[in-house]
Amino acid sequence: MADDPAFPDPDSALVLEPGCERCPDLAACRNRIAWGNGPEDAEVLVVGEAPGAGIPDADCSDAGRPSPASDKWRGGNWTGLAYTAQHSGRRIRETMAAVGYPDAFFTNAVKCFPADPDDPSTNREPTAAERENCRDHLRTEIDHVDPDAVVATGKHAAASMLAFEDRTVDGFVDSVLEPVRLDSLDVMLVPILHPAYRDVWLSRLGYDREAYLDDLRTVLDAAVEG
Repeated sequence: MADDPAFPDPDSALVLEPGCERCPDLAACRNRIAWGNGPEDAEVLVVGEAPGAGIPDADCSDAGRPSPASDKWRGGNWTGLAYTAQHSGRRIRETMAAVGYPDAFFTNAVKCFPADPDDPSTNREPTAAERENCRDHLRTEIDHVDPDAVVATGKHAAASMLAFEDRTVDGFVDSVLEPVRLDSLDVMLVPILHPAYRDVWLSRLGYDREAYLDDLRTVLDAAVEG
């Protein structure tokens, strides 16, 4: 895979509700809303849970040395663009490029960084109310982009997608790379391992990286080709 994927064009952000304050706790702790971004006619849409804390400008260094990617890949909480963190953002974009879909649309089920009140530099899980408040934004993105497949990165992103059909996640690890038809959205849902934890779980699922990518490519090609 490429060492550094292309950083998304800020003009590709699909800004649905500037200054959204539906969730007061999120509005109070975020730096920016991390909007979905990418081609608005993408065949594949990638959904994560929520942006992380990210790295502010003043902290963009490694032991005092500038990081080659830190000027851009600071995370959606600072860039205003979903999946632009140095680790997870770059990795999922590299992954999608490696399986033949570099022009995916990237977003999160919840658009704002949910800070842990005990440690504002780390994430907590979004609440049920926060997920519900943001769900129509996600629905609007899916309707607007009209993808053939939605890739859900991790258990919580998959749960947010299944909620559109009043379904829940049952044994997430067993569901990885098992496509599920979501009739209400007219898309195929493809759950995958979250990029931050992929390496931990690959061997437990009996995969190496190349085999995992090969299977993901096969599943997505089938969904796109219909």
